[in-house]
Amino acid sequence: MWNTLKWSLLGLVIAASISLAGVAGYAIHDNSDGSGSASSNSGEYAILNEIQDVLQEDFVLPDNVKPDVLQKGAIDGAISALNDSHTVYITPEAYQNGVDLISGTFDGIGANVDQDPTSREIIITAPFRGSPAEKAGVLAGDVILTVDGQSTQNWSTVDAVHAIRGPSGTPVTIGVRHPDGSHVDITIVRATVAVPTVFSSEVRDAGNTVVPDLAYIQIQQFTDQTVPDLSTAIQNVKDKGYKGLILDLRNNPGGGLDATVKVADMFLDGGTVLTSVDRDGNKTEYDAQPGVDLDLPIVILVNKNSASGSEVLAGALQDRGRAKLIGQQTFGKGSVNHLRQLSNGGALYVTIARWLTPNGTLIEGVGLTPDIKLDPTKEEIQGLPGPQLFTAIGLLRSQIDGSPFTPPVTPAATPTPVPTTATP
Repeated sequence: MWNTLKWSLLGLVIAASISLAGVAGYAIHDNSDGSGSASSNSGEYAILNEIQDVLQEDFVLPDNVKPDVLQKGAIDGAISALNDSHTVYITPEAYQNGVDLISGTFDGIGANVDQDPTSREIIITAPFRGSPAEKAGVLAGDVILTVDGQSTQNWSTVDAVHAIRGPSGTPVTIGVRHPDGSHVDITIVRATVAVPTVFSSEVRDAGNTVVPDLAYIQIQQFTDQTVPDLSTAIQNVKDKGYKGLILDLRNNPGGGLDATVKVADMFLDGGTVLTSVDRDGNKTEYDAQPGVDLDLPIVILVNKNSASGSEVLAGALQDRGRAKLIGQQTFGKGSVNHLRQLSNGGALYVTIARWLTPNGTLIEGVGLTPDIKLDPTKEEIQGLPGPQLFTAIGLLRSQIDGSPFTPPVTPAATPTPVPTTATP
């Protein structure tokens, strides 16, 4: 089953949000015969045919009123009228180029992209660790302005993915605006990239001294592989006798629903992980199983690019009292989408429900509020240690042995909440 919660330059052109298969809230409804509930072209839609006839007869630029051009414009207009950037039309060409990468590799630059709901700019939410994008200097938060000299203005995430992905060994040049406002052209040689999941490392404090009793695990996104990878990492935490865990979900765009719930289950002793609410108000609860794999104090690092599945996990552990959150207000991607195949070989990715945290908090358009709000430094944006990590160390130390802990004196201002029309 294909499900996704995050557009990515992995070559995944068919989904619009977090991950790759079994995605947090994304499910394909196979409507391969092209049938559906769409209204006919008669009645209230007859005026569209009338307008097309007039334009084709009278408009001064005849190339602009070809049937395929007008059809795309009508589709784009219908989607735009919904005021929901999670609902996306996927052309037959883009759909055919889509690849299910849940268990394998892909040819591309290795980064996730999203679209700002206000400016409509295409944004790199996270380059994969060790990917061609990261090695070339692409940063989380980079705005893609051009691809091989072509402006990305008015592009969708589908357009961006389609333009940037390509065979291993071939170059692509993207013009970006870094988070500090500087502009640069970056040429990246595409490669075969393995989809990353879980990373562990030692913890070092502000004095660059190893903190021997604290573990650090980063989850870059949620796929089926995340579950066994994290299980191995947790076993290592238990074997080495660590007393606390820093779980890094910064720049995590989300992932599979099954994987997300199973990961939450490793830290929860039963109970609700999240609730889905559909258009009719019907609720579906997703629960953890009794028993817990790791019962240690947890601090979760989040930022404005922590989205969808990562918000589901962080929200569940925060609401259930299993973890404290440090960082920025999260992205606010809490919509459930599924993929409907269309008769022309394309597809419609449509929002069908919303996610709620265990306490009933809406994620969509709001995001999660950290227990300690702290903006990242320039070094942290580049993936280096900084105040967010050091604050996590201090908070865990206070929970483990009662050491004095003083939160930042001047917490960073809460970023403006993402509108309810925020992109996945």
